[in-house]
Amino acid sequence: MTIFLKNKHTLQIDNFYFRCSIGKNGLSKKKVEGDKKTPKGTFRIEHLYYRKDRIKLPKTYLKTIEIKPDMGWSDDINFPSKYNKLIKINKNIHHEKLFRNDYKYDLLIPIKYNFKKSILGKGSCIFIHLTNNYHATAGCIAVQKKDFLIMIKLINKNTRISIY
Repeated sequence: MTIFLKNKHTLQIDNFYFRCSIGKNGLSKKKVEGDKKTPKGTFRIEHLYYRKDRIKLPKTYLKTIEIKPDMGWSDDINFPSKYNKLIKINKNIHHEKLFRNDYKYDLLIPIKYNFKKSILGKGSCIFIHLTNNYHATAGCIAVQKKDFLIMIKLINKNTRISIY
């Protein structure tokens, strides 16, 4: 199964169409850290991360991981072994905090862009996450909670996302 980004406002999974938002500066085949672009390509997806204190365990075929207060995703090019990986928060390593005060990461799925053998500065922390207003993201793909909950019932660990 493949999730298709049909255009900058639409995700398609089989016969389901979901409104979405993407990176503020559009799509790019040459993504770099901090450019606010969503990477083009076809990628695998990771597990479903969720906030147990806000959302009950959703129905999904994906492996689920509870987001804890000490979890972050490294975007620090000064720590090559940690770059674009889930980490335990360390004040010395720049990261995207997963346990946020807002709702955006109450549900999230990392997109395996620049994932295996990460190239420093090529981009990190590319997620499918939540939105309420469809404002542009820093490079992620965002959908409303009701759509996210439908999406995770349709996809599994073999699902890919195709962004073009």
